[in-house]
Amino acid sequence: MSGRVAGKLALVTGAAQGLGAAHAALLAREGARVLCTDIDGAGAEATAAKIVLECGAGHAIGVAHDVTDPEAWARVIDVASEELGGLNVLVNNAGIGVAGNIETCTYADWQRCFAVNVDSVFHGCRAALPLMRESAPGSIINISSIAGLIASDTMPAYNSSKAAVWMLTKSVALHCAKQGMDIRCNSIHPTFVDTPILDGTARHHGIDREVLMEKLARQIPLKKVGEPDDIANAVLYLASDESKFMTGAELKLDGGISAM
Repeated sequence: MSGRVAGKLALVTGAAQGLGAAHAALLAREGARVLCTDIDGAGAEATAAKIVLECGAGHAIGVAHDVTDPEAWARVIDVASEELGGLNVLVNNAGIGVAGNIETCTYADWQRCFAVNVDSVFHGCRAALPLMRESAPGSIINISSIAGLIASDTMPAYNSSKAAVWMLTKSVALHCAKQGMDIRCNSIHPTFVDTPILDGTARHHGIDREVLMEKLARQIPLKKVGEPDDIANAVLYLASDESKFMTGAELKLDGGISAM
């Protein structure tokens, strides 16, 4: 195999569509074997099937996976061990958005947001580290958000959950370093990206999707919304040995928003 992550064994959560599907596909194109997981099991299998069609048999597997369930994580790590033969790369990509300001966001929505966005990363790191230690060197890549660094009055649950992912990443990175594990942990912080999640955002605001895209682009100094491969390229870099001296760090892919 050739490529920037040739021979790497990767697990990507939330891989049925959007960013997760892009991460999985690019890692496979660059030589990794990928376990695609999602609560939408059929979607995860469809992503894996597309990768196999493009890259060949054995490059991808798709399984159903509730990232909020620690027992489901144990089963998925067993699949990685048995089907991939180990694990070098964990991409904690699964996440959701929750609308509502501090007065309108319900406690149930707050809990759901933290379960999917934060608890999943906690469970994933805990479950994966023993296998990753055996397969080192390794890289954990947590998908946070620019919303974890810059607040908004309309998304306290999302802001807080993504900020928690940012700081959890640093704690995991320091733990691995101090334990002498050859495992790094970094976070990625995208701004608006053109994925199916924008369909729901457009419906929520009652506007046409293209109008929403133009509105979002105006908020970004580069005046354009990101594309999935813009984020996948960062995942590829962090998954590869090119980033072997990078841990506990954050990559901001925000078109310049945080520079304002």
